[in-house]
Amino acid sequence: MNVIHNMADALSGWGLWIALVGACLGTYFCRAIGVLLSNSINQDSEIFRWLSAVTYAMVAALTIRLIVMPLGLMATVPLWIRILICGLSIGVMVSKPTKRLVPALLTGTLLMVGYGIIR
Repeated sequence: MNVIHNMADALSGWGLWIALVGACLGTYFCRAIGVLLSNSINQDSEIFRWLSAVTYAMVAALTIRLIVMPLGLMATVPLWIRILICGLSIGVMVSKPTKRLVPALLTGTLLMVGYGIIR
């Protein structure tokens, strides 16, 4: 218990500021390297196509997890309603994909809020 107390004391005051500055430096250093290397990187290479596929797969997996196994208030909504709202939002998106992202997001959000109000 004493070790935890000593760690909390070390992080208070200057320790928090040092951690914040370190996190900022690490973040901006990585971004600066990205900017410097951006002209020499081929965006059509295999590695970038792989990174793009992994990114889309992660977003899809997290979205499915939110729909099928939600936490918090979303878990009180029945699965069939979550799937129905998702399907309706996808239907709005597919109707004209280039100009329907915001309406699709609004459809899902407003339907879910509407369900919460009615329930």
